[in-house]
Amino acid sequence: MVANLFLLLAAGGLIASGVYLLLDRAMTKMIMGLMLIGNGANLLILASGGAAGSPPIRGRESEIYGDRIADPLAQAMILTAIVISMAMTAFMLSLAYRQYRYRTEDFIEDDTEDVAISVRPAVASAAPDHDASDDPETGRMTSEGDEFGPQSFEAPLKGAEDD
Repeated sequence: MVANLFLLLAAGGLIASGVYLLLDRAMTKMIMGLMLIGNGANLLILASGGAAGSPPIRGRESEIYGDRIADPLAQAMILTAIVISMAMTAFMLSLAYRQYRYRTEDFIEDDTEDVAISVRPAVASAAPDHDASDDPETGRMTSEGDEFGPQSFEAPLKGAEDD
């Protein structure tokens, strides 16, 4: 199979510029980046479908290609990818409109919870699953640490069959 170099370079350029735009914090640039990545992926699928040929209809021949037909799977995958990318673009546009209605900035800010997690110390006592009040009387940490395990669970209830 001979690959079309122009299609491969165009697909690579579209995907690279789409990734660059997707890494920006503006919602409109993110939408444009996703659209460019989708179109680049469609070009890659088109290039992987092989050389051009007659329409993928059995028994149909053309003067140019003879009995060689185009790959119908690549065409079906591209049509499906177009529908999916259109739906994803519509969803992203609805998110952008909703963001515009609440505030007119197009810039997406950092989440305060993510910032709090990123600045949390790496010691085990700062972990979210660490119980800082091990001692029930003083509320201070003890040398035993967290008391998790079978001995800290409740005793099983006696059922009707145990009577």
